[in-house]
Amino acid sequence: MSVVEARAIRNHTLDGERERLLAMVDILASAPREEVWALARSAAFTRLDTRDAVAVSPEEHEERLLLLLEGRARVCEKGPAGQELTVSLVESGTLVGTTGFALCRPPGLRVEALEPAIVCGVRRQDFEELVGRYPALGVRVARLLGERLIETEGRLADLALKEVPGRLASQILRLVEGEGLVTPEGYKIPTRYTHQHLATMIGANREAVTRAFGRLRAEGGVELRNRRIFVKNLETLKRSARG
Repeated sequence: MSVVEARAIRNHTLDGERERLLAMVDILASAPREEVWALARSAAFTRLDTRDAVAVSPEEHEERLLLLLEGRARVCEKGPAGQELTVSLVESGTLVGTTGFALCRPPGLRVEALEPAIVCGVRRQDFEELVGRYPALGVRVARLLGERLIETEGRLADLALKEVPGRLASQILRLVEGEGLVTPEGYKIPTRYTHQHLATMIGANREAVTRAFGRLRAEGGVELRNRRIFVKNLETLKRSARG
């Protein structure tokens, strides 16, 4: 992995933590501990501070599985006109995008930490050999990629059928489902997402997102406090998402 826009990215051996962190990854959950140790010995570990990022070239995308071991991150690609698109948000303990599996002209990616994070690069060949010994791991990967395909299809439907306020409302609902915290005043999204971040998630520009957020706020669905999104009325937001 090559480092881009990194203020304080540091490589760590992580010593005994490597095996523990890898063992918590969803696609490795059924692997014997000694196999996880073997992967850890040949893998590359990188720690990211908030807003630090790594660039994953097409060659690296093809040859390595990138795993997020701690933290949250957003995975970005460049669109046809050079604009940045957020293709997914990743929680700790899972595969980043389709790295290691997209073998037909995989895109270059930019992975930005939304909070302090640790990422790990595992060689595709090592993982494929492991799947050959333990086929249940392949089933786990297939299920994970299938779930992500369904989510991507939903986002594409939003782009085709909804105006910006509806797309923004749908994206906020996805954030609530993925990380929302229940508070006495409704749901709180703990990660600070800028309007520019949200724009890259729904295929809009920052100005359009600002206007759409103002509309959702006027309808009573959401509000912004200390740069965090609060959902005041879930049903109102769902109506907005339906357009």
